Amino acid sequence: MAAPMLDLPSRRDQVDVDEWRTRVDLAAAYRLVALFKWDDLVFTHISARVPGTEDQFLINPYGLMFDEITASSLIKVDQQGSKLEDSPFPVNPAGFTIHSAVHAARHDAQCVLHTHSINGIAVSAQRDGVLPLSQHSIFVLASLGYHDYEGVALRDDEKPRLVRDLGDKTYLMLRNHGLLTVGATIADAFLAMYFFEAVCTIQVRAQAGGPLVPVHPEIIATAREQAAGATRGQGAGALAWPGLLRRLDRLSPGYDR
Repeated sequence: MAAPMLDLPSRRDQVDVDEWRTRVDLAAAYRLVALFKWDDLVFTHISARVPGTEDQFLINPYGLMFDEITASSLIKVDQQGSKLEDSPFPVNPAGFTIHSAVHAARHDAQCVLHTHSINGIAVSAQRDGVLPLSQHSIFVLASLGYHDYEGVALRDDEKPRLVRDLGDKTYLMLRNHGLLTVGATIADAFLAMYFFEAVCTIQVRAQAGGPLVPVHPEIIATAREQAAGATRGQGAGALAWPGLLRRLDRLSPGYDR
């Protein structure tokens, strides 16, 4: 069932076309995270850079469930975490700490997506982290970093270590905490998280069975080339995103308001 609409004014006529498109895609990403059951009530976050800016980002209103979020309800903030437009909702302080650090260091990252899923946290608590157990895992292992747990991400002094551990990678496992992906588009960040979440779910289930058969390291070494071939050079995000939006239109309409 579609979530009831909150009585919030539309911002469609208050922003330019590029920002509105970003708002719609980001709201869709929140709805999809809820649909795939990766949300943790209101306690995770996805951010997107406002097109044409270096220090302005869109992030969720703290207190809304992910299946309630719309393009107009998203909050625009600057690099200091100050709201740049009126909103009755605050911004998650831990969300701002993580996302502002990544956006400041990774200018190629239009979107930063963070989850606290059960399977993701389970694997993040395992000493060896992601294991080469599935076809999905080869794409994650080809661009994966790890960041040790330092408590709830509220301190600015954690930012340099977070940025260092992510480096130029697409996937970051936050030990004892959850998963993080970045993407040149919102679609790319979401599809990266789809693979990351699938890898963790497959691993937890495989470990409950018999002896494991790992993927050979030589196969992992060519994962980027295999991904390009499988998607005909378009990338998984470009291929899957239109269909995901059609699914939302059926199951969770209203995100584009």
